[in-house]
Amino acid sequence: MIGASTDPSERRRAELADNLAGVRARVADACAAAGRDPASVALIAVTKTYPASDVALLAGLGVTDVGENRDQEAAAKAAAVAAAGATVRWHFVGQLQRNKSRSVVGYADVVQSVDSVRLAAALAEAARRHRPASRPPLDVLVQVSIDGDPARGGALPDAADPDRGLWPVAEAVAGTDALRLAGLMAVAPLGWPPESAFDRLAAIAARVRADFPGATLLSAGMSADLEAAIAHGATHVRVGSALLGMRSTLR
Repeated sequence: MIGASTDPSERRRAELADNLAGVRARVADACAAAGRDPASVALIAVTKTYPASDVALLAGLGVTDVGENRDQEAAAKAAAVAAAGATVRWHFVGQLQRNKSRSVVGYADVVQSVDSVRLAAALAEAARRHRPASRPPLDVLVQVSIDGDPARGGALPDAADPDRGLWPVAEAVAGTDALRLAGLMAVAPLGWPPESAFDRLAAIAARVRADFPGATLLSAGMSADLEAAIAHGATHVRVGSALLGMRSTLR
C-alpha cells in the first residue's frame, strides 16, 4: 500500500512501486497461462509526458528498459536521467522522422519503429557518423503493419513495395553493420480483437525468423492487451498508463 509520507518524491515512489508490482503480477500470470517463464518477457516503461524523475525512481525500483516516442522529449530526458546517475536501456518507440536520426542514435539503445528502407538507411548513416565507436550496433525492430493498411505506420508484410515492404525493410536493416536486426514491433489495430491481431503478428514473426534467425525479439502488447501479446510470444511489452498512471495531458 502507498504510505502516508508527505514527501512528494516518496509518495510517487510508493505509487510507482505499487503499480509496478501490479504490472509484474499481470505479466507473471499471463506467462503462467501461456506456459512461459516470466523472465522471457521484458517490461518497457513508456514514460512519455512524465518527468526524468519518474524514470530515475523506476530505475531504482529495478526497471531497466524505458520507452519514449518523441525525440525532443526523449533526448532531454535521457540526458537528465544520466546526470542523475541512473542507467536504463532507452527504446525509441514512436514514429521517427529521418531528420531526427542523428539525435536518436546518440541516446537510444533500440529503435522499435523502423518501417521503411529510407528510414533504415538514414539511421545507418547517422549511426556510422555519430554513434560512439565504443557502443555496439544500434538494435532495430521493424514495425509491422498487422492489418496492412499503408495509411498507417508499419512495414507491409504482404506488399512488394520497395520502400515499405516488410522484407525490403528487414533486408535493409540486416544489410548494414551499423544496425542489428533484432526483431519486430507492432501495435494491435483499432477495432481488432487483440488475440486476432497478435496471432497474425506471431505468424509474421515466424516467417521473418525463418529468413533472419537473429530477429528473435517481439515487442507487442500495452497496458490494455499485454496478456494477449504474451500468449502469442511477445518478448517485450510496452506499458505506460498501468505503470505511471493516466496522463492528464497528451502533448
